[in-house]
Formats: sequence, C-alpha cells, structure tokens
Amino acid sequence: KRNGMIGNIYSMGLALQALEATRKFYAPRKWDCAQAFSVVYAHDYQQPMAMAQVLPALVGSSYLDVAGLDCAATKDMSPSQQLPLFPKLGTHASIHVYYTITNTLQGKHFNYSTTVTVPRGSTLLRVMEVAAEENPQTFSFQTEQTFWGPYVTSIHGLAGSTDDRTYWHFLSAGNALEEGVGTYKPQDREHIQAVFSTY
Repeated sequence: KRNGMIGNIYSMGLALQALEATRKFYAPRKWDCAQAFSVVYAHDYQQPMAMAQVLPALVGSSYLDVAGLDCAATKDMSPSQQLPLFPKLGTHASIHVYYTITNTLQGKHFNYSTTVTVPRGSTLLRVMEVAAEENPQTFSFQTEQTFWGPYVTSIHGLAGSTDDRTYWHFLSAGNALEEGVGTYKPQDREHIQAVFSTY
C-alpha cells in the first residue's frame, strides 16, 4: 500500500522486523520487500527510537536475534552502505506555510488560520512556535516530550484527553502526517491543519 509504506514511517521498523522474522511460516499475503525498504532508505530518520527500530531490519535481523548475538564476532564489522539516517542541510531561503487550527468537537468551536514564514527546512514544530509568537492568544500550544519526540497536548487552550479519546490530529492537504511535529518539514505554500479529533 502507498508505495511501500506500512502504517507510517514510525511503524516501519517494527513492521519490517516482524515481516522478515515470520516470513518463513506466516505469510497472510505477499508483500514487496524491496519497495518497503526503499521507503526506509529514502527517509531521513531523526528520532532515536525510530532509528533503533529500523536498524535491525536494515541488517537483516530483528530484536528476536539479540538472544543469540555474538558480540565478539561483530566488533570489527562496518556498515555495508551509507544510510540516510541523519537530516540533510537545507538552504537559507524562506517558505510560507498556511496553518489552521480547528475544533468542532468540544466547547466553543473555532477555526483560525495564519500564514507563517520560516526558513526552508524548518519543522512543523517551528512553524507552530512562530505562529504562537506572532499571535499567542490564538495559536499558543503545549507539548510533552516522548521517546518519539514532542507530542502536542493542547492548542488554543484545548487539550486532548484519554478519557474523552480526543487528540490533535495533523494533516496536510487533508492527509494525515506520517511524521511528528518535531520532524515533519512542510514545503513552501503547504497547508497544515491541526484538527481536534476523536479516536
């Protein structure tokens, strides 16, 4: 599905490990191994947790192989290829990002939009920070740090809740983002929407 993407970029590492580890005895349907790995090779991984989950699959192993690992035999090994695991340097040109926050679920409904100018290569988190700096009454937000990077807990004073099964859902052109706000890098004139949603 979706040119090799399995779930999203965060779930790819564990999915590839599982598919490789079980392919000999469990094959509910055919999957394109090369296509899936091409998605991984093309992505600039930045979160340590995502790297830790995808690296075993890239060397043909899974977490299941740890029990039989011979550390002495691997001390002189070197990577067989250069993997694109670290971010590329961007240019200093500015881009314009359209940013909208919407709530039609709880309390007083709202729909606010702004255009933010940031350096090319900026993350969505930076876009949100600039929007909040320029208009804190409307675009203020809070995050909490997780193993996967910053997680947006509230925007405009409205917080998600596990009790209500609500959260802030981020989309681009109506499609869910496959990365978190700390790593996703919007393109020039991209429209990012934060929609208060249920799961």
